[in-house]
Amino acid sequence: MTRHSIFRTLIIPLLALLAWPHSALAQQGLQTPQAAQSRLPASRAEIQYSFAPLVQSAAPAVVNIYTRRVEKVARSPLMDDPFFRRFFGDQAPGGQPRERVAQSLGSGVIVEAEGIIVTNNHVIEGATEIVVSLSDRREFEAKVIAADPRTDLAVLRIDLQNENLPYLEFGDSDELLVGDLVVAIGNPFGVGQTVTQGIVSAVGRAISDDLTAQSFIQTDAAINPGNSGGALITLDGKLAGINTAIFSRSGGSIGIGFAIPANLVSSTVASAMAGKGIKRPWFGASGEIVTNDIAQGLGMPRPTGVLIGEVFRGGPADQAGLRTGDVVLSIDRRIVNDPQALRFRIATRKLGETAKLEVLRRGERQVLDIALREAPETPPRDSTQLSGNQPLAGATVANLSPAFAEEIGMDTLERGVIVTDVQSGSAANRFRIRTGDMIVKVNNQEVTDVRGLQGMLRGGNQWTVVLRRGRQLLTFSVKV
Repeated sequence: MTRHSIFRTLIIPLLALLAWPHSALAQQGLQTPQAAQSRLPASRAEIQYSFAPLVQSAAPAVVNIYTRRVEKVARSPLMDDPFFRRFFGDQAPGGQPRERVAQSLGSGVIVEAEGIIVTNNHVIEGATEIVVSLSDRREFEAKVIAADPRTDLAVLRIDLQNENLPYLEFGDSDELLVGDLVVAIGNPFGVGQTVTQGIVSAVGRAISDDLTAQSFIQTDAAINPGNSGGALITLDGKLAGINTAIFSRSGGSIGIGFAIPANLVSSTVASAMAGKGIKRPWFGASGEIVTNDIAQGLGMPRPTGVLIGEVFRGGPADQAGLRTGDVVLSIDRRIVNDPQALRFRIATRKLGETAKLEVLRRGERQVLDIALREAPETPPRDSTQLSGNQPLAGATVANLSPAFAEEIGMDTLERGVIVTDVQSGSAANRFRIRTGDMIVKVNNQEVTDVRGLQGMLRGGNQWTVVLRRGRQLLTFSVKV
């Protein structure tokens, strides 16, 4: 058979099959691949894919927040030179600090119909005037019910005279999964309310190493300056979180935004509405992340949980039976993989409740019940400004307690005396004492409380003082 005849034998039947009418296939109950996989839309609804119904429902609950604050502009550095001050004093241009009015803007979310609004603390911090602009362009002056710099949340109220406003219900942020669709609503760059869409990129994200209860939702929905305090919502129209920060090298969105989870926001609002400020449950123990080496040493199959280091005597963890060396695996069946996640789980619970800790102790799992109560102010802070002819004169000091340490963002297990203020021009100021310094020893005696410190400084003409500043120990000696 020639090459030409082979070609005719193979191709002609194939062409005949392709030319066979689709109706013939249909008569035999068959469908072409195109007919089986696609068809023309039967209605406009099948064409339209839109977030419009969701936005129309949620957007009225997102507000714009305008603030004004008075800021002091530093004087010229030349005025710190004794030569210039000798001739000009404080009356020269640039001598006295000047004041200016700074304005900023952000976003907020109405979470109760009576006019309760949640925003970021950094949006309203230091503001002398706070104005809330609703979606219908009405403006109201807002009052701060409570603010929490540690979680960067603030709760505001506007007076509507018995009018109910549209609001967003809290969703369960623990149910969010990586890949879920979310929508961000806010007022970026002051251009007006804007809507962006994205997915949840990560959950339980910590963006610093401080002692706050960080467990951010990360999203690639475009979030820019001015979005702070705005809403991150799920497709069922519930509040998933409060947009609070972005990671950016240029100041604009590069698809890495962070939101405070709704469960933490909800507990913050509940605490603020109780009328005693923002109070959170206290754990009463410190711990560290379980590394691979630690896991192997403890005979664990993989690294997980938080290894307990120190337990505060008489605190909630101690009363629950937690011991040094225990590994906390979960709280209320929610896995904790680092100390920040542990603090977050405790922070989202309400005071007076009981949480269940799953603990690994010597290879065996146990469940402990921990009663959630606030940190105690024991010992009392006894804030005192030191005076007299001694090197710490002019410094205000106080006793650290779990409550006070939590208030100023320190480890709640820290003990001792801390400097809370330094008077300008005082002896303490001349010796470079700073706010936040811990006074460890005076003349080789350990400082445990304010009264003891006052006794150590009284009388005499020579002192050796040991300070702890961050992780550094500083020592200086003074003779008068």
